Amino acid sequence: MPRRLVLLGSDEIALPAFAAARALPDTEVVAVYSQPDRPAGRGQEVRSNPVAAWARVEGLNLLQPEKLEAADAAQLVALRADLGVVMAYGQLLKEDFLAAPRLGFVNFHGSLLPALRGATPVEGALALGLVETGVSLQQIVRKLDAGPIHAAVRTVVRPGEGRVALRARLGVLAGELAAGALPAVLAGTSPAIPQDETQATFARRLAREDAPLDFRQPASTLSRRILAVAGWPGSTFGHCGVSLKIGAAYAEDIAAPASPGTLVAADRTGVRIACGQGVLVVTQLQRPGGKMLSAGEFLAGYPLALGESLDSAEMPAFVSDQPFPRVPKA
Repeated sequence: MPRRLVLLGSDEIALPAFAAARALPDTEVVAVYSQPDRPAGRGQEVRSNPVAAWARVEGLNLLQPEKLEAADAAQLVALRADLGVVMAYGQLLKEDFLAAPRLGFVNFHGSLLPALRGATPVEGALALGLVETGVSLQQIVRKLDAGPIHAAVRTVVRPGEGRVALRARLGVLAGELAAGALPAVLAGTSPAIPQDETQATFARRLAREDAPLDFRQPASTLSRRILAVAGWPGSTFGHCGVSLKIGAAYAEDIAAPASPGTLVAADRTGVRIACGQGVLVVTQLQRPGGKMLSAGEFLAGYPLALGESLDSAEMPAFVSDQPFPRVPKA
C-alpha cells in the first residue's frame, strides 16, 4: 500500500522538495496545504502562491485554510496520512494537527540547525556573513525549530551572493535532501539526532522598518545587510525627505574620510558614503516611482552633492541567541 503524504508550504523554495517527495516510489500525496490566494502586485489581483499554483497544475488535493482549526486536524486524521512534509508554510501547527499523521511532521529548514531557527534563516546567514549554511530536515515539535535532526546538507555561501540566489540554491538542496532522506523517515529507520540547545540562535521575521540603513555601522555590515534584504524590504537611505533605494553595493575597507553618513564621492563608478568603519560604495539606486539604475544613470537625473550628510536609522539585529518576541506578520 502506498505511503500517504501531506505537503505543507506556500513559498517557491519548497517546490523542489515537494516534487522530490511526490516522486518517491510507493508514495501518494493525499493533500497539499497552502496559504489562501491573496491580492498581490500593484493591481491587487488575487493570486495563488507558488505551491498552491503547483498543486493545481498537478491536480493535487489543495487545501487552503486561513487558519488551522480543530476541524482541519479532524480532516487530516480522515486523510490517514503517514507523514507530513513542511517547508515555508507560514502557519504554526498545533498539537492536534501534529498528532494526526502516523509519523508526525518533518520540516525542511534553510539553515544548519540549531543555528538560525525562525522565519528568516537565509537572511540571517547573509546578514552575519556566514561562509557556510545549508538545509536541515528536522522532526517538528511544538518548540520553534527545536526538533531532532534527521539529515542535513551543507553549502558554501558564494561571494556577493544575495537572498534570491541563495534561496534558490537552498531550495534545490532541499529537493536533493528530500530524495535521499525521506525514504528512511517513512520507513521509521531515520536516526533523528537531538539538537544542542546551547548552540541555538534565532532569526526574526523582517518588517518594512528594516529597510533604512545606519551609516554609523561598519560598511561591511551594511553591504551584508543589503544582500540579506534584497527584494523585500530592500535597503534605503533618506535624502532631503526622499527615500532612495539601494540595489547593489560593496564595502571598501579604507579609513572613512568623513563622519558617518557623509557623501564623499559620486560618479559613474558609485556613490561613496562614509560609514562608522570603511566606505560603502553604492552602485545601483532607485528613486520613488523610478527604475533601479546604475550609479551613473541615477546621478544624471538625481544629482547628489559631495559633503551632504545622509540620514541614518537604527538597525535592529536580525539574529539573537535568544528567541525574539512574536510579532504580527508584515
